[in-house]
Amino acid sequence: MKRTALAGLFISAAMLASPVFAADNNLCTVKVQELKDKVTSMPATSENTRMELNRMLASAQASQAAGDEKKCITEATQALSRADKLSNEPNP
Repeated sequence: MKRTALAGLFISAAMLASPVFAADNNLCTVKVQELKDKVTSMPATSENTRMELNRMLASAQASQAAGDEKKCITEATQALSRADKLSNEPNP
């Protein structure tokens, strides 16, 4: 009886934990795609700004390719906030 209960708890824990890992991968993919969309649809800004965002995008994609989901999410989120800040600034 104890083995059955223990096995049931182990299987339940494994099944509940698996979507968490998949969610990180999906979040990274979603953030990178959102960043790509923002970079391509951004109004004309300074060349340095566009280069900086492209560099941040490339870094997030490199982290994604390396399998470092947390770093990918962090870099993409930082780049998205930078892009949002730039899009809210008035253009001269």
